[in-house]
Amino acid sequence: MLLPNGLGHLSYSTLVHLGDTWAEMNASLREFLPQVKKRVSPDAPFAVSLRISAASAKTLTESAQEKQELAAFLASEGLYVYTVNAFPYGPFKGQTVMEKVYEPDWTSEQRVEYTNQVADILAEISPATVNPSIQTAPLAFKPNVADEKYVDTFTRNVFRVVAHLRELEERTGRRVKLAIEPEPACYLETTDETVEWFESRIYSRAGIAELAQVAGIPVSEAEGTVRRYLGVVFDIGHQSVGFENIKESLGKLVAAGIPIFKLQEAASLWVEDLTQDKLEALRRFTDTIYLSQTSLKQNGAITKFLNLGEALDAFEASPVKTEMRTHFHVPVFLEELGPFRTTRFGVVDALQMHRNTPLSDHLEIETYTWDVLPPELKTGDIVEYVTRELEFVRDQLVGEAND
Repeated sequence: MLLPNGLGHLSYSTLVHLGDTWAEMNASLREFLPQVKKRVSPDAPFAVSLRISAASAKTLTESAQEKQELAAFLASEGLYVYTVNAFPYGPFKGQTVMEKVYEPDWTSEQRVEYTNQVADILAEISPATVNPSIQTAPLAFKPNVADEKYVDTFTRNVFRVVAHLRELEERTGRRVKLAIEPEPACYLETTDETVEWFESRIYSRAGIAELAQVAGIPVSEAEGTVRRYLGVVFDIGHQSVGFENIKESLGKLVAAGIPIFKLQEAASLWVEDLTQDKLEALRRFTDTIYLSQTSLKQNGAITKFLNLGEALDAFEASPVKTEMRTHFHVPVFLEELGPFRTTRFGVVDALQMHRNTPLSDHLEIETYTWDVLPPELKTGDIVEYVTRELEFVRDQLVGEAND
C-alpha cells in the first residue's frame, strides 16, 4: 500500500510463503494476497513484495503467458509489485538452508544472470508509477572471501548488473534499482563495513572508472549512474543482532550518500540477561533450517557465533553476565516472545526516524521464520500475523501522527 506524506510503499515479504518454484509462488500469491489486502487495504491498491527464485525467474523469462497471467491476476485483485526478493537463489522452504542461502554468490555468472532476469521481469510487470527494487545477497559468505581478488570479482559483477539496469532504463523507460542487504556473517555485515565498501570500491575514483569501463559510458556519467541504480536494503533486525544503534547506523548511510532502497522492518530475538534457567527454552529456537547468527555481549565485548546452539554452548561452558541477540525473525508487533524479548525497539526507532524524514520509498516487513516458530508461540494463522504486522507498522508511521 502507498502510505501518505511521502512515506513510501509498504507490504510484507512473500518469502514467508512456499515459493521455491513459480508454481508454488503463483499458488501462494493467489491464496494469501487477496486475503491480506481485504484486511489491510480493501479500498486501495495493495503492494506486493514478490519472491522470485532462480527457477521462477527462468519460468517467467521463458513464458510470456505466465507473465501475462501474473499481470492479469495483479490487475484483477488491485495488487502491484514494487519490489522483488532475489536474495535466495534456490530452495528456501522445507529443507535445510543455512549458509547455502548465499550461493551462488556475487562472484558467479549465475548470480549476475539471475539478477538481470529479475530486473527484466520487473520492468514488465511493475506499474509505471513505481521504480521497483531488487533485494539481493550481501555479496558473499564472509568465510569464503579469501583475498582481494575475490572482492574484485564480486564488485565488478555488481557493476555489470548496474550497467544492465542503465541499459534497461534506456530501452524501456523503466528504472529498476539493485539493493544489497547486509547480514551477519557476510562480507557486508555491519553498517561500517557497508559504508567502507561503497566508499572504497564503488564511489572511489577507481570504482567510478571501472563502472565507466564496464558500462561503456563517460566517467562524468558513471557516478550518477551508480547512485541511481545501486543502494542497500537496511534490515533493522540484522543490524540489531550486531548491537548497532539503529538511528546512528541509518545516519551513517545517509551521511555517506548511500541510497536506502528498502527499509526492512524486522525484529530479532533478544535476551537481556541470559541465565542457565533460560537455556532449555532457548534451545527450542535452534531447531531451524536457517542460520541463526548470534551475538553475545559480555563485559562490554561482543562475540559472534554462526548459530544459536553454538552460542548457548559457549555460555553454558562459561556462564558470565550476558546479553544475547540472535537472528531469528519474530513478529514485529511483539515486544515479548514467551519468556524473552524482541528487538522491536529498533523497528520503532527506525520508523520514528523515517516518519520525521523519509529514508526510503520502499518499506517491507520480513518475518519469514513464521513456519519454524515454536508452536506454542503461534496464536493465529499466517494471514492474521501478517495483517497484525502491517497494521503495527502503519500505525507507527501514520496512526500516531493523526492522533
